[in-house]
Order: sequence, then structure tokens, then C-alpha cells
Amino acid sequence: MLEQILSRYPQDRTSLVMILQDLQSEFGYLPQDALEEISTRLEISRAQVYSVATFYNVLSLKPRGRHLIRVCMGTACHVRQGSLILAAAERELGIKDGETSADGEFTLQSVGCVGACAIGPVVEVDEEHFGHMNVQKMSRLIRKIKKRAASDTTSAGEERS
Repeated sequence: MLEQILSRYPQDRTSLVMILQDLQSEFGYLPQDALEEISTRLEISRAQVYSVATFYNVLSLKPRGRHLIRVCMGTACHVRQGSLILAAAERELGIKDGETSADGEFTLQSVGCVGACAIGPVVEVDEEHFGHMNVQKMSRLIRKIKKRAASDTTSAGEERS
């Protein structure tokens, strides 16, 4: 798969971000061996590749859960109790900021800004924005996602039977 991604772009440093985005889309994270191969093929240092890979919140060096929940902690969201919303998400999910649930369903991440200050505080779930968030809404949203995920798992099991 890495070969297919690399074949789409010029083999130089200007392609790095696009290659990393495609790799992230394909695998859900950036595997270390792929980053090392990218470094070799683009003739740039591993440090430069890792610098870009860790700079952008959308990229991850670790596998993420099936559902990515991002809580905005930018200034507008922070002053509107973003930290309390993050704490509510941690309680509901049973994980801390930056962690993935043991079942691989959820990853929780605080982010600097999602660029939707007018509707803050904002939470992103799988790239869908939920504005004017509060602690109660956050708890209800996670319970709804958990219920839907459980239903999807049950349905998939029934289809295989």
C-alpha cells in the first residue's frame, strides 16, 4: 500500500504532508516502518519526517479507536468550560486525554482549536462538529455513540451467522 501512495507524488520533500495524510487515511495511523521508508525515498531525515508527523493533530503515530472524539481547548472553548467537557468525556469513556479505550472503539484527544469559535465549546466526533457543548450534552453524546457502536457490533455479528 505504501508503494501505491508514494507512486502518486513527486519523490521530494514537497510531497511529505500529502503522503502522510494518505498513509493516515489508509492505516488510521502512521506506522514507524512506513515513516522510515518515506524518509529514505524522499531523501529527508527521519527527524524531519517525525517532526511533520507529530506537528499536525490529524496525524497519529499510534493506532486510534474507531471513533475519534476531539474536545476543543482553544481560548473560546476553554473559557466556556472546555476542561469540564473534557473531564466529562474522560468519565464517560473511562480513559484519559490522549488514550484509546481497551476495546479499540474510542480515542479521546484535546486539541488546540477546531476553528469553530462562534459555536464553542466544540466537540468533534469522527470529523462531525457539535457546538454549544456542555457537560450534560457531552455525556449524552457519548452514550449515544456507545449505543450505536454496540448496535453496529451486534448487527455485524448477526450478518456473519
